[in-house]
Amino acid sequence: MITVIIPTYNEQSEVKKCLASLMKQSFKDFEIIVVDDGSTDDTVTVVNSLVTNYRLPTIMLHQKHLGPGAARNLGAKEAKGEILVFVDADMTFGKDFLKLLTKPISAGESKGTFSKDEYVANWDNVSARCWNINEGWEERHRHSKNYPDKQKVFRAILKSEFDQVGGFTAGGYNDDWSLSAKLGYEATAAPGAVFYHQNPASLREVFFHAKWVGKRPYKLGQLGSVIALIRASLPVSIIVGVVKAIFYQTPLFLVFKILYDVGITVGILEFLFSCKLSK
Repeated sequence: MITVIIPTYNEQSEVKKCLASLMKQSFKDFEIIVVDDGSTDDTVTVVNSLVTNYRLPTIMLHQKHLGPGAARNLGAKEAKGEILVFVDADMTFGKDFLKLLTKPISAGESKGTFSKDEYVANWDNVSARCWNINEGWEERHRHSKNYPDKQKVFRAILKSEFDQVGGFTAGGYNDDWSLSAKLGYEATAAPGAVFYHQNPASLREVFFHAKWVGKRPYKLGQLGSVIALIRASLPVSIIVGVVKAIFYQTPLFLVFKILYDVGITVGILEFLFSCKLSK
């Protein structure tokens, strides 16, 4: 059996599509645990309505806003499945996603997997395309070209392995990678497990997501934060924005880049003055 764990935080407009997509999976022996991470919108109402009206095999859990790592840990505690699958509320899936994602684990070839078949769900949105340009990702994909067959972020893992190290280290931006650090190994690629993930779709979303990204510890500590601030400074933003806007023939990228770097700057400053990580 598989347990799919979905942390939610103000996802009322996306979680319905996520759950509907899971209901169309070719693999049927799974349960869903939605862990609401202190949403202030109607996420909980939307999920409860779907569970009641469509009789979804879904458990709804609640916590105060502690971040996705803590939410996934709470879901794992209640999970009955031998394999845990971690997805986000703004994801949708190919019909064989669960089957192919967990196939290497079920076959004893891997203890944990991820998928390189991750596509941008809202590619028709110009802000979403600008996000790819900024990240240096392959067109329509949520990763770079020639992506390696191993990576630190697990999409699926044996529950026994997860429990052995106590799950994720809750923290925010870096908590996805903490499981790999604890286990001492990386997830392996599961071929053909297609899924779709939203990029920020408006300049407002771009700013707030960039602020969340910026509000994190850096490898070189305060020196790393200062370097990041220089990279996000207005002169650098304008130069990079103009060059890439011309190269990719996307004029909006200049505005995107300036706003993104303002978000990064605000996030870094908030972290430096408060010492509180993003959640």
